[in-house]
Amino acid sequence: MQSQRSNRIRLRPVWRAVIEVAFIDFLFYANLLMGEFTVSNGRGKTFSAALIDIFTIANFAIALISALIGYLVFEYLRKKL
Repeated sequence: MQSQRSNRIRLRPVWRAVIEVAFIDFLFYANLLMGEFTVSNGRGKTFSAALIDIFTIANFAIALISALIGYLVFEYLRKKL
């Protein structure tokens, strides 16, 4: 019973990091999706066309790198305060 508890305790920081990075990625993609429907991108664009435009390898790389940097900055600030 004790080993299960120690495994959970060791995995907590990893799960927290995964959740925080995923949340930052969600915010990034939500911002991209909102940008697809602004006046500058034209009217009549469908939701599926907007999803195809934003889910690219380049956007995923940008989102992942930004999320990791954001996570590291917030962890640093958490430990400093």
